[in-house]
Amino acid sequence: MDRIAVRDLPGYMNSEITSFFLVQEKELRQGARDFFIRLRLGDKGGAVNGYVWTNAQELNELFSVGDVIKVKGFIKDYKGQLQVSIINLRVAEPEEYELPDFIATTGKDINKMADSLFEYINGIQNPFLKKLLTAIFEDREFFSSFSRSPAAKNWHHNYAGGLLEHTIAVTVISDFASRQYPVDRDLLITGALLHDIGKVYEYSIKAAIDFTNIGRLIGHISIADEIITKKAAAIDAFPDELLMTVRHLILSHHGEYEKGAVRLPQTIEAVVLHFADNLDAQTTGVMQLIDAVKEGTAEWTEYDRLNNRYIYLGRIED
Repeated sequence: MDRIAVRDLPGYMNSEITSFFLVQEKELRQGARDFFIRLRLGDKGGAVNGYVWTNAQELNELFSVGDVIKVKGFIKDYKGQLQVSIINLRVAEPEEYELPDFIATTGKDINKMADSLFEYINGIQNPFLKKLLTAIFEDREFFSSFSRSPAAKNWHHNYAGGLLEHTIAVTVISDFASRQYPVDRDLLITGALLHDIGKVYEYSIKAAIDFTNIGRLIGHISIADEIITKKAAAIDAFPDELLMTVRHLILSHHGEYEKGAVRLPQTIEAVVLHFADNLDAQTTGVMQLIDAVKEGTAEWTEYDRLNNRYIYLGRIED
């Protein structure tokens, strides 16, 4: 396969290229004169915006998000950001590409993050919480999937290994908070480690991340609650009150009903967990927006549609 990596595209500025990309986003829009397609094209190393200005409605029917496409286009700079002005495209044949080239993966060491996770479990003093965590994470099949799963479809940690990376970050933040505020550290750390385990079943990751059927119909919060309840039931004499407080952490960690929380945070540990989770998710989402344009000269990132804003890069001239 003759492929130009996204990270190498700046070297082809103002040149015509032919290469393969994974379609991460696709939107047919109505322009001032005609329809056009806005695309987010990527590979395991990054992503770039692409635009189809001619025959947009016709070409729009030929491919979908998650397809690998062969693109002929022109690389140009638009307001300091790289983009591909697409001349023509088609869906690539399976033999034309290697799928691992298009699956984005965490840049952090999965083995080291796994070691960190089990160190946190070993540090739990409450015997019931330690048994619960051990029963879940020492399941080899589950942990293998957990360590390869994304934490989201679009906004943050949306790559293989992102769920483990996010979980460790939220746990580190929660550990710090446990030394600042009068919380039950064992309970808070348990909630941090378990809060997103349902995402193992919520997302599938092949060429692109998408929701599973159970992910769309049930969602990771309810899935996690079910896993925890079943595992706790198999532990002799697991205290009902303790299980209720763990479940509350999971059911409330999104913080608001509008954001998918089943309950609002109503314990101090639940409040801290919500903000720890949101701090890592939002900061990492912004970091990913910045990383997407760090090689260019733009002063602002791409539009953050989730939060209705741009992020200022504040480039300082030498």
